[in-house]
Amino acid sequence: MDFEQDTNAASWPSSVLRSYRLPDGHTLTLGSERFRCPEALFQPALLGREEMGVHELVYEAIRGAEVDNRRDLYNMVVISGGSTLFPGMAARMRRELVRLAPPTMKVQVIASPERNHSAWIGGSIVASLSTFQESWISRQEYDETGPL
Repeated sequence: MDFEQDTNAASWPSSVLRSYRLPDGHTLTLGSERFRCPEALFQPALLGREEMGVHELVYEAIRGAEVDNRRDLYNMVVISGGSTLFPGMAARMRRELVRLAPPTMKVQVIASPERNHSAWIGGSIVASLSTFQESWISRQEYDETGPL
């Protein structure tokens, strides 16, 4: 994910066009949309939003942690979910964090192959723990008291 390089390549439209066959048999041809969409994760202003990019959010979260924990946090940034499946996402996240982090920090971004399903897998594991089952409330309890 190198937005500038991809944007320059887009000046030659045929070089970025890719066709995808959809399950219903239709073909969808995409050009610069392929890299403009994921770029909004790093530059929300492209969509008219004033929020921080995902790399800045990670950086601010680490800065908000105890000083003694920051080295470990920079060394194990884990990305997960469908939005992280864009080609080059982990490398881009690492590059942006290296730019923001103190020069003495080692930055490692971990992108497991099953990251698209990691939230479900984690929730499944937690739900199966006997200690977690003690925290469950019934639908009736929820209806009576609402969210806590």
